[in-house]
Amino acid sequence: MKDNRLFRILYYILEKGKVTANELADKFEVSVRTIYRDIDAISSAGIPIYATQGKGGGIEIAEDFVLSKSLLSENEKQQIMSALQGLENTTIQHENELLTKLSALFKIKNTSWIEVDFNNWQNNKMYEKTFNDIKSAILSKNIVSFTYFSSNEKETSRRVKPVRLLFKSQDWYLYALCLLRNDFRYFKLSRIKNLETQAEKFENSFDDVILKKEMPNDNKVRIKVKFDRKVAFRVYDELNGAITEDDENLYAEIEIPNDYNLFNYIFSFGDGVEVLEPKEIRMQIKEMINKMAGKYII
Repeated sequence: MKDNRLFRILYYILEKGKVTANELADKFEVSVRTIYRDIDAISSAGIPIYATQGKGGGIEIAEDFVLSKSLLSENEKQQIMSALQGLENTTIQHENELLTKLSALFKIKNTSWIEVDFNNWQNNKMYEKTFNDIKSAILSKNIVSFTYFSSNEKETSRRVKPVRLLFKSQDWYLYALCLLRNDFRYFKLSRIKNLETQAEKFENSFDDVILKKEMPNDNKVRIKVKFDRKVAFRVYDELNGAITEDDENLYAEIEIPNDYNLFNYIFSFGDGVEVLEPKEIRMQIKEMINKMAGKYII
């Protein structure tokens, strides 16, 4: 425990530059006398740490202690810090000891430049837990099992070898070797339930696996759509293709899987959308609306 505290004191002083014994005592929840004993122990290890008295005094370490031992340029140090700061946010770790250590060693202030919040506005912590459990399984090469709800209304039990986590089109996906299908598959994290990390490990190295750029779906249809201007914010958020407009409406063409994804997406706009073509899709939507209306007869 003491050795761990000594290292943490060392990193803390390196990051802050100069601190007081009282500050260290409060930080590490020990007495001031204990802090001075720890400083003596650090000094005995050959680290040039010293204390100065009076106004502006404190405990500090010789400025050239680490810099003279670094082979990285200032630009390389900053790039490493920026990359790690992004990783810290996307892996949802509440401890940032690695960043603190490198910030101290590089003499670079740990500037926050990115923040990622995995929770929706309802603050569902399960999504965050799913992400972290899968990340841990990928790093430790453990098989995971879960219940998956696919877009074709099927509920299946899966066991997979997790490969990577992918953020695409506003959602996180797991890319994994599915042992049920014996093929690589994407699994949307929000549809993964009852996730369990198995004790069973796998030896495969997936370092060279190239993720499929598109979700496999041969059954696609191209539709022409008219949007009311009241949903313009979503149209510009979600559609990357050419969008034309007049005084009241926006028009676009969308290529989308011809399954429940199509209808769920269209209905999510409420009365702010109309499918213009093809005719058969218009007829299917009309039939579904009539069927829904039949459930609300008063």
